[in-house]
Amino acid sequence: MTKIAPIQREPITDTLEKNYMPYAMSVIVSRAIPEIDGFKPSHRKLLYTMYKMGLLSSSRTKSANVVGQTMKLNPHGDQAIYETLVRLTRGNDSLIQPYIDSKGNFGKVYSRDMHYAAARYTEVRLDSICQEIFSGLDKNSVDMIDNYDGTMKEPMLLPATFPSVLVNSNQGIAVGMASNICSFNLAEVCAATVAYILDPACDVQQYMPAPDFSTGAELILHPQEINQIYQTGRGSFRLRAIYQVDKKNGYIEILQIPYTTSVEAIIDDISNLVKTGKIKEINDVRDETDIDGLKLTIDYKRAADPDALMQKLFRFTTLENSFPCNFNILINGTPRVLGVKSILGEWHAWRRACLRRELAFDLGRKQDRLHLLKGLEKILLDIDQAIKIIRETELESEVINNLMQGFAIDSIQAEYVAEIRLRQLNRQYLLQRIADIKNLKKEIADLQAMLGDQEKVDQKIIEQLQAVSKKYGRERRTRLIHTDSVERLSDHELIEDYRLRMFLTSHGYVKKIPLTSLRSAGDLKTKDDDQIIQDLEGKNKMDILFFTTQGNVYKLKVFEIKDHKPSDFGEFAPNLLSLDEGEKVIFMHLTDDYSGQFFMTFANGKAVRLECNVYETKTNRRKLVNAFSTHSPIVGIFHMTSPEEFVLFSSIKKVLIVKSEQIPLKATRSTQGIAVLLSKKGSTLVNVKRLSESGINEPQYYRTKVLPAIGSYLKESTLVNRQVGLDGLS
Repeated sequence: MTKIAPIQREPITDTLEKNYMPYAMSVIVSRAIPEIDGFKPSHRKLLYTMYKMGLLSSSRTKSANVVGQTMKLNPHGDQAIYETLVRLTRGNDSLIQPYIDSKGNFGKVYSRDMHYAAARYTEVRLDSICQEIFSGLDKNSVDMIDNYDGTMKEPMLLPATFPSVLVNSNQGIAVGMASNICSFNLAEVCAATVAYILDPACDVQQYMPAPDFSTGAELILHPQEINQIYQTGRGSFRLRAIYQVDKKNGYIEILQIPYTTSVEAIIDDISNLVKTGKIKEINDVRDETDIDGLKLTIDYKRAADPDALMQKLFRFTTLENSFPCNFNILINGTPRVLGVKSILGEWHAWRRACLRRELAFDLGRKQDRLHLLKGLEKILLDIDQAIKIIRETELESEVINNLMQGFAIDSIQAEYVAEIRLRQLNRQYLLQRIADIKNLKKEIADLQAMLGDQEKVDQKIIEQLQAVSKKYGRERRTRLIHTDSVERLSDHELIEDYRLRMFLTSHGYVKKIPLTSLRSAGDLKTKDDDQIIQDLEGKNKMDILFFTTQGNVYKLKVFEIKDHKPSDFGEFAPNLLSLDEGEKVIFMHLTDDYSGQFFMTFANGKAVRLECNVYETKTNRRKLVNAFSTHSPIVGIFHMTSPEEFVLFSSIKKVLIVKSEQIPLKATRSTQGIAVLLSKKGSTLVNVKRLSESGINEPQYYRTKVLPAIGSYLKESTLVNRQVGLDGLS
């Protein structure tokens, strides 16, 4: 019987270190994070394959051919390679400076539903700017490494003559880190790089003030935010769509959108806003993108203000969106988050090394050529002797040695002389070769001087940058607008204002019903044993105050309460306001200016008069504690805009009419007030009504000049409706 080997146990940290860490490092270093040349490995392998296929100067070929050839360097599926190719094309519009000249349908970066055609239908070749990407590649400017199976060589980096790492946007998600680099205008980047090379202390923002995107739109320029990105490589800025209004026909055309969104996402956002009732000014939205480019059309209602509508859409949809920056770049195999100036510094040092390698390569070639011509020069001193040596040599293998001995030259020079054809042994050819020696010496001296002078190397880099800018630079696509000039609607302005009525029931339900709904509906619905105790009319942007039995006042914006239908029961106040157990709403008040006064009465017969503005606060506090006295149960709360008279009813059927001016105006919310209705035999105040609502037609009988007073017994004869007794009034 075979023995089963025991299970080997090891700490999870050891397992992660042996198995997961190599994978994480591979993703970081070899897949997701771009390097100083501006490319991820997948981009570099694809472009290099196209370069080796001769697609820099030839006609287009099918994309499928490129995908197949790229698999020799990139051992991933054809679909992944083709998706990489699509993003690099001119047709997709992902890059502000495309690397691939394309023909066919490659989708659009601003559309998530516009899919690209299959690789067998589309055609590609390298764009002319790739001449700058591969310049010097055949001059040993960068290291070449083995591909994944060791059958081919590929460059570690591409020797771009301009900072492509900043010119085109690049996003990547690795393990535990990510990179998100925005694009900048090519001409501006070149100008900033030249300025940096001449003076590393320069302000690069003077030359490249902000990012630039292939989809255009507007960038809201906030100096502090942009400065943070330039300094640290982290931060964000906002992009917003560009639109035009046709007031005659009642529609808005969106012509450019932020790089970070899509037409379909914007349509979904607008549709949801219309469905939920947050925006009511839109009749229709449709995608009219065609061969001329992006166009999103919004039909608005004739009564709507199109510019105010766009401000709402900027606020609630991705028509205005942020771009988060994370300039994480591999520098010599190490991921580093760098600011713009630091990136230019690293690129300059790297580009300087590339150019020095190119110069060293050219110098070596010219020195080798000079060495050969110097050998030829010695032969020319006695060409007949050279011919004689060759003719008299019996074996071909001995020709080189005999020439070396006869003219004191080395084997390389002798080999070169021996390879000269007989027809070239004429005076013209020989004199031209001798003249080349003089030119070569001058060129070699110039190269040696440049290699020995860093300023000359930098000047060469500057010349290349200026040439690239002149040939490929163009105007900005993304418009810059300063944050101070951006019109923004406040939260309050974004809220729709309309007339409405608020209802409070005895069971504590709050109903908010727009007048338009109220006019077209039937009776208000309440629970069987419930009834409406307060009815107010106001507007949606007003404040609403809720007074409770525990002496608290809760403040809300009316628009924070959802609209109800007349058939709804409404919002349960304890849930709406998060009331304490046993706490109940007894009064509510609508206001937009906190004008007027409150008249409050308590069971102990006291009354108080307060200005409404004592409940106005500078902060949006939802709860005011000790909002009024709880020394005695409150009996009635009334809001007044002018002096009024109130009728007070006691538990022993005494009645007293009080003028509001008789009660001193207090500034402290929690004051207990002054005595108004005196207690007799333990009587208490049980009810208060406005005189105008009391049904009393002989008020002089219940008035008194001196307070406090005990009041007079209620007479049936003083009532307008004598069938209504004291029980009805209380």
